[in-house]
Amino acid sequence: MGTVFLWFGVLKFFPTASPAEGVAVRAATKLTFGLLPPDMVLRVLAASETAIGLGLVTGVLLRVVLVGFFAHMAGVFSALLLLSGEMWQGGAPVPTLEGQYIIKNVVLVAACLVVAADEWGRAAPP
Repeated sequence: MGTVFLWFGVLKFFPTASPAEGVAVRAATKLTFGLLPPDMVLRVLAASETAIGLGLVTGVLLRVVLVGFFAHMAGVFSALLLLSGEMWQGGAPVPTLEGQYIIKNVVLVAACLVVAADEWGRAAPP
């Protein structure tokens, strides 16, 4: 899970290397009300995804990483509403390829819920 997140995050550091780059930037730009230029949005997304991936792989600051992960996923899923014309085929509840790319993140959310349940089930570090 962490490796996949790390991989996709690193791809965003290289313009046009990530197939999700355009959708991610358009959705995040809408979420930030256009206050950040698209190139900065992409760098912030790349850095945050890379940091989350590293945290999931290493377990360092895992609770903070999990909070960041779930906040990031909220932003990712918001694209289904913010960019609904790109995410759905017509008025039907049939996702486009871009919509499917976002919906597949349900698997990552489920996996991180398992990690979070295990982590928060442990005693807090002293």
